Amino acid sequence: MFFKQLPARESALSYFFGCASLGKAVAVDVVAGDEDWFIEQARKAGVEIRYVIDTHVHADHYSGGRALARRVGALYCLHESDQALVKYDFEPLHDEQLLDVGNVKVKVLHTPGHTPDSVCLLVTDARRGEAPWFVITGDTLFVGAVGRPDLAGREVEMAGVLHDSLHAKLLTLPGELEIFPGHQAGSACGAGLSGKPSSTLGFEKRWNPALSMDKDAFIDDLMASIPARPADMDRIVAANTAA
Repeated sequence: MFFKQLPARESALSYFFGCASLGKAVAVDVVAGDEDWFIEQARKAGVEIRYVIDTHVHADHYSGGRALARRVGALYCLHESDQALVKYDFEPLHDEQLLDVGNVKVKVLHTPGHTPDSVCLLVTDARRGEAPWFVITGDTLFVGAVGRPDLAGREVEMAGVLHDSLHAKLLTLPGELEIFPGHQAGSACGAGLSGKPSSTLGFEKRWNPALSMDKDAFIDDLMASIPARPADMDRIVAANTAA
């Protein structure tokens, strides 16, 4: 298995990983303008990009996911709930779905809260063993923080949904599991993000204050710490959902 993390604009983190021996790869949360990097990395690794996934419709940066998928003939994927939002065709992902990427297996976890469509990607390298290796958490869980819940305009409701997603889908996973978030410090997608681009679930359970709060305290804390909305958010969301 190979794995690469790409720091991008707006403090975003993109990912490229897959099975080198069987020549299959996945690109996650591609930022517009970075498409050539993924194509070059695929060429160097001798792999074909099979899936291009956005963990949610982004509000802080323009996605390059569809453009990359068109250029390489890959499936462009979003959670199935986005069929009611976006104005183009995509490959719908559903909760618990398994994606076969050679010896790499990707399990889709629907984790609404930051946005209704948010997903995390639980990744296993079958050549290492049956246990999952890491999870790409998008904007659901950051190092030291969690995603903001107000982008859908129902912040109290969505904060509660986010608490449920964290406790039902992520905090039940093994503590040694590595986590790779969609943003790091400087992002408007959450408050208190660390500049460290990865962590483990066990470390976050111990030190991420949001993960030890009961639901009411969690909601109150998020409501008191929501950062300013991303610049040009409405324009960016419109572009990321337009045909």
